[in-house]
Amino acid sequence: MNQDLLYYITNNAGSLSMQEIIVNFIAALTAGFIIFMSYRFSHSQAVYSHRFNISLWMLTVVTTMVMCVIGNNIALSLGMVGALSIVRFRTAIKDARDTAYIFWCVAAGICCGVSDFLIGLLGSMVIFLLMLVIGNARGNNRYLLVIHCDYQSQAEVEGVIEECYSGKARLCTKNAIREKVEYIFEITENQLKKTNASLLTEKLFAKEGVNSVNLVEQNDEITG
Repeated sequence: MNQDLLYYITNNAGSLSMQEIIVNFIAALTAGFIIFMSYRFSHSQAVYSHRFNISLWMLTVVTTMVMCVIGNNIALSLGMVGALSIVRFRTAIKDARDTAYIFWCVAAGICCGVSDFLIGLLGSMVIFLLMLVIGNARGNNRYLLVIHCDYQSQAEVEGVIEECYSGKARLCTKNAIREKVEYIFEITENQLKKTNASLLTEKLFAKEGVNSVNLVEQNDEITG
């Protein structure tokens, strides 16, 4: 039995013909183009990376190439796993959806590499339509309101925030030294829309002892 298994591993290479290889790569280019367009339409201009999108298309083709090389050769597939396991990626992911796109490319490339075009192309079309519908969903953006004031003005600042946001602004940090106090409040986007930022700034600066007011957007996207 051991000899039969060894013979199967070493001889069952399952090489593809030139025509099959060409068809596989054409299917990979088609699936990669679908992924390319989906990424382009589902990402806003602020977080869209053209180079990353090109890399997704390339990843689909590269995965197909790897699958064409492996074929049915078990020994080669184990060696390929060992070779790829030493690769370490240090590229920062800008958007949580980018991870799903990477897996989509790998799955599409595998389907095209094993000539299972129906699952690869049909699955890509389904995901493409899904991303067109819900891909532009915005993150739950929040804002940090940073206020610096004198120690004696704490009650007045807290009163303005209580008046403007009806107690719904969450106090994240309060740093106090001998003469100065720093407040950091977290407010939602809906709360910010209800209260004009300029009006809030005017109310705060109308209080004696308020030195600075800063509004910082906080979201789950890393732009660069």
